[in-house]
Amino acid sequence: MIKVLFADDHEMVRIGVTSYLSAQPDMEVIAEADDGGAAVDLALSLRPDIILMDLVMKEMDGIEATRNIMAKWPEAKIIIVTSFLDDEKVYPALEAGATSYMLKTSKANEIAEAIRATYGGHPVLEPEVTGKLMNRMRKQSTTELYEDLTDREMEVLLLIAQGKSNQEIADELFIALKTVKVHVSNVLSKLQVSDRTQAVIYAFKHELVK
Repeated sequence: MIKVLFADDHEMVRIGVTSYLSAQPDMEVIAEADDGGAAVDLALSLRPDIILMDLVMKEMDGIEATRNIMAKWPEAKIIIVTSFLDDEKVYPALEAGATSYMLKTSKANEIAEAIRATYGGHPVLEPEVTGKLMNRMRKQSTTELYEDLTDREMEVLLLIAQGKSNQEIADELFIALKTVKVHVSNVLSKLQVSDRTQAVIYAFKHELVK
């Protein structure tokens, strides 16, 4: 049996997907989580074969949860199941360590097949995601990593370089603290650095700040 952990903050989505997967002869949903923090705790304690991870959740998003799980359990197999295909979600999620990337518009049987394939060591990516990755590889050969930052992410990076905390950044940009955490996570992923200090060093090295 393939043991599955499903993390999604929408109860009806969890009920529907869990019901379908539990009806499969080779799968068992052993736990559910409604936020990233709970997903991390359950993943590390239960060690499921597959983790289905939503990206946008309360408290801790799926990207940060994926990064935390992979840092402590590199063998984990995480499938992102989300509604988002924008660059700010796709790249950070895969760079955080996700194995496969599926959309919630996928049919139930496609999700089940993605679980089987990922469990067997074969990553599954939506065609649009594959296209994005190939385009990014071509771009990275001629561009700097910071060029992938959105305008808002660049603002966040410059404020990080000024030594401002997440709360101070939230206050200055008039955005939620949770949103700041998402932007910081994206900045670290896109710059391929592991912490804020390295992001600051990167910013000075590339003369983004003086």
